[in-house]
Amino acid sequence: MNELREVEVVVIGAGQAGLSSAYHLRRTGLEPDRDFVVLDHSPGPGGAWQFRWPSLTYGKVHGMHALPGMELTDADPDRPSAEVIGAYFDRYERAFDLRVRRPVDVHAVQEGNDGRLTVRTSEGDWSTRALINATGTWDRPFWPRYPGQRTCRGRQLHTAQYAGPGEFAGQRVVVVGGGASGTQHLLEIAPYAAATTWVTRRPPVFREGPFDQEAGREAVALVEERVRLGLPPRSVVAVTGLPLNDAIRQGLADGVLDRQPMFDRITPDGVEWGEGPDARRVGADVILWATGFRAALDHLRPLRLREPGGGIRVEGTRAVADPRVHLVGYGPSASTIGANRAGRAAVRDIRRLLAEEPAEPAVA
Repeated sequence: MNELREVEVVVIGAGQAGLSSAYHLRRTGLEPDRDFVVLDHSPGPGGAWQFRWPSLTYGKVHGMHALPGMELTDADPDRPSAEVIGAYFDRYERAFDLRVRRPVDVHAVQEGNDGRLTVRTSEGDWSTRALINATGTWDRPFWPRYPGQRTCRGRQLHTAQYAGPGEFAGQRVVVVGGGASGTQHLLEIAPYAAATTWVTRRPPVFREGPFDQEAGREAVALVEERVRLGLPPRSVVAVTGLPLNDAIRQGLADGVLDRQPMFDRITPDGVEWGEGPDARRVGADVILWATGFRAALDHLRPLRLREPGGGIRVEGTRAVADPRVHLVGYGPSASTIGANRAGRAAVRDIRRLLAEEPAEPAVA
């Protein structure tokens, strides 16, 4: 267990970004277990999709793009997305013999010997010349902090803990968040709940018409600019706005998607806007925080990659502070199609790095 095993590349994470990267490593002639390893902390194939709530069927998924080399065909739109995509990822791993090791928790990545990196894990340590980090965001749900939060006598949960609308039957529910998850939760919960209230920090932006390639490029460019500056990335979805589909239109017409500004405080019995006798109050049995996720990068902390702005400055997929480290599925490559392209780009860069002579040991 304490033996330091050597490979050329370690891939952390086996979601869309990690599997895409592993596929391209294999295509360039690198062998799994000999030249590279894929480490995944999840119990089974499927990346973050395996943890999605059962009512999120495949037909409701926005923008799932096939992995390179294998299309996802004949998927039942009424089947839970966790099952559809989990089974697809499982077939993919076996078809390309990617030999994903799981469950493996990566504790830290730190400087090793002879210019290599050491990856410390629950299943022993690895020495590598290059690292592809594809850990995504699911493990870091973002919980905002508001005055009075600890006084709340009701239940508070995050999207990551959402199991479906039935558990909210007869309850007054406040949903916080203006993204796709928030609107999906509201539309599902409203028929069951006694009352729903939707609050967001900014007014939601609904997008009419198709999302064409030019709009996609513009959205990605905005996210890319932030990571170039070393700022924490916003999601591509946050930049593109919400698609105005039939379900959203119906929710707007029914008043379910009647957006309220962010409350000022949380009270024992609900939420509150304003001060004193003129304060407006809404009772709540549940506050559901559909407030998104942050990049899961704590294991990279020993490398000191973060910039003063709080993010990691990235050119393409390469961390500017350390060319051995590539972040795939981070910032502009966080979408499924972006992760595929980024996996290919990262491997191309890494092959150039591996072609160079390894660093000479330091002279004492």
